Amino acid sequence: MTHQHDSYDVVIIGGAIYGSSVAWWLTQMPGFDGRVLVVEKDPTYEFAGTSHTNSCIRQQFSNAVNIGVSQFGAEFIKNFRHFMGDDPDVPHLMLQSYGYMYMADTPEFAQTLRDSQKVQASLGAGTRFMTADDIAADYPFYMLDDILGANHNLIDEGYFDGGTMFDWFKRMARKNGVEYVADEVVGLTRAGNRITGVTLKTGGTVTCGVVVNATGTRGALTARMAGLDIPIEPRKRYTYIFDAAHPLDRDLPLTIDPSGVHMRTDGRYYLAGGPPDDDPAVAHDDFMADHGLWENKFWPIIATRIPQFEKIRLINMWVGHYDYNTLDQNAIVGPHPDVENFMFVNGFSGHGLQQSPALGRGLAERIAYGEYRTLDLSPFYVDRVLRGEKFLEKAVI
Repeated sequence: MTHQHDSYDVVIIGGAIYGSSVAWWLTQMPGFDGRVLVVEKDPTYEFAGTSHTNSCIRQQFSNAVNIGVSQFGAEFIKNFRHFMGDDPDVPHLMLQSYGYMYMADTPEFAQTLRDSQKVQASLGAGTRFMTADDIAADYPFYMLDDILGANHNLIDEGYFDGGTMFDWFKRMARKNGVEYVADEVVGLTRAGNRITGVTLKTGGTVTCGVVVNATGTRGALTARMAGLDIPIEPRKRYTYIFDAAHPLDRDLPLTIDPSGVHMRTDGRYYLAGGPPDDDPAVAHDDFMADHGLWENKFWPIIATRIPQFEKIRLINMWVGHYDYNTLDQNAIVGPHPDVENFMFVNGFSGHGLQQSPALGRGLAERIAYGEYRTLDLSPFYVDRVLRGEKFLEKAVI
């Protein structure tokens, strides 16, 4: 299917969770009736970060902006059908709030968790700091010999069905008039401080009012077509699904071990994941797994932290990519100061799915009205990247 018009008010490059969130939110902006085109090179989304997500959401950030973004994300998930116009065909989404258990094994990290808990609580999050004794009382299955404390939150923090949310962003965007084409953007035409056209692999150029870079791990490549640069690269992240011979007698919170390995309940099974020990940038099509990591890294850490997991059976595993922001591992959102109609929504470094409702809405506001009207997302502007100033967020997983 080719595009229906030669000119669009908004061309979104990339149709996964962010391209589809921005597209759908644009259809919800009162007074905006622009023509929107989404260009997606692989409509199966086989290698998109969206397809490899673990679909979790947390309030446990240290920066107030990130906390507000997640709070709206939780509101959106819990009221998904209502946001989608109370369409009876839209399913209800469940937010399974078993929380994150963010563990500290040093006095310095424990103090960081205490400081973050105060910020979170001041904004209405239900996070509490737990001593090792508190943790043992509520979750006696952990080995806590090296743990000084943890933050935990059982309100609006846990797992949800991100795949369904993505599917309905896409469906409802189409229903509301957004065009999707299976094609690839191979060039951008720039005239001074504006992008005037988008060249497609199948041939031809469409003119545009605004271009949105929603290309995930390829975000830096897309930016370079406009003569711009952002510090985004693909990095591998591993996910494992396992069965336990001696399952726990209660839900396992999404436990962030001090080693960087995380684990949680996943239906009748359990999920674990994290980075490899050597964590370089990789090729965009490199999803090759290091099968020794399970035996040499992940399983020993899991079984040490939870002795009941000494006897477990690996069910499935996969490798996904983070669109890793090497500057500060946080989002880059909004226009470039030198190219005013080139919009970024990139660099989520593992936070993407949970932040997509709020950041999709925010970028749609910026496109439709020239300003943010709900959450102020200006701290995510690309200007900080150009200055080399980090967005300070202590809770990066």
